[in-house]
Amino acid sequence: METVTEYLGTHAWVAWVFLIVVGTGIVRLLAKYLCDRLAGAVGKTANLYDDAFVEALRRPLGLAIWVVGISFAAEAAGGQDQAEIFEYVDPVRTVLILTLLVWFAVRFISYCEAHVADPKYAGSSMDQTTALAIGKLLRAAVIVSGVLMGLQYLGIPITGVLAFGGVGGIAIGFAARDLLANFFGALMIFLDRPFAVGDWVRSPDRQIEGTVEDIGWRLTRIRTFDKRPLYVPNSIFTSITVENPSRMSNRRIHETIGVRYDDVSVVAQIVDGIKTMLSGHEAIDANQTLIVNLLQFSESSVDIMVYTFTTTTVWTEYHEIKQDILLQIADIIQAHGAEIAYPTQTIQMAPVPVENP
Repeated sequence: METVTEYLGTHAWVAWVFLIVVGTGIVRLLAKYLCDRLAGAVGKTANLYDDAFVEALRRPLGLAIWVVGISFAAEAAGGQDQAEIFEYVDPVRTVLILTLLVWFAVRFISYCEAHVADPKYAGSSMDQTTALAIGKLLRAAVIVSGVLMGLQYLGIPITGVLAFGGVGGIAIGFAARDLLANFFGALMIFLDRPFAVGDWVRSPDRQIEGTVEDIGWRLTRIRTFDKRPLYVPNSIFTSITVENPSRMSNRRIHETIGVRYDDVSVVAQIVDGIKTMLSGHEAIDANQTLIVNLLQFSESSVDIMVYTFTTTTVWTEYHEIKQDILLQIADIIQAHGAEIAYPTQTIQMAPVPVENP
């Protein structure tokens, strides 16, 4: 029968495993406390990258501590005469740590991508669309690099993988021409930047109009004004004309106002009054073209053209301004004793001769 000393010597690994697990838990709590303190410190600054570093570090660091602790506990449980399965502890630990590093890098890139346009980080000059493109490229590069490094460590030669990828890429290129066309279409969007996420776009060549919600590598998602999602392959944008009304500098008011022929004598005063009103209107851009002139003598009215630009480009504000201007024009016409014309017809009847009885 085993003595107590022999039993403890044989099963000492139990104590070691227990101590390692407890120590790992303590280190994990300490790391969480330090991360919280660090997050509070960097949160007082307006630097995007230190906030991204701390936020990206939290979960991968916690899992990394447990991976290292459990792997050491597994090695301790194996003892001196380890079974064959314990030979895989070290490579598995390395691959898991590499995976967590890749995860940390992806989280860091995603945080920067999502918050680059945040007003809190005033020092950032990158727009959301550029950040989206760079973020996707960096994430792809990190993941591919991580996979290749993992394969190399596991003993799988990456030269064969790369050679297969080169030969397979040719076959895939022929089989997926549309996919590649969409990819390069997205690349052109990111480089030329004809529109960005949040812009209102439309195409006179196709029935495409709405607000850009997402620019992917294959599709661009546009939300139409009746709130339907429209998925447009990126290759389409290389062959169509795209308007971007979101980048207009002003909105135009172009109206034709008709007054009666009976009021032609006061048309000049009406034109001067409208010009004076528009020149002094706070919502009209004085640096843009302003035209108020007699346009033509039409069938049932004397037409006055009003052509000017507002300072705002916001759709709702523009219509409020336009309403105010049209009502003021109506007041000016009325103040001169004139009226706005509407289609009328005058019928002249020849007198009927009266016969003597």
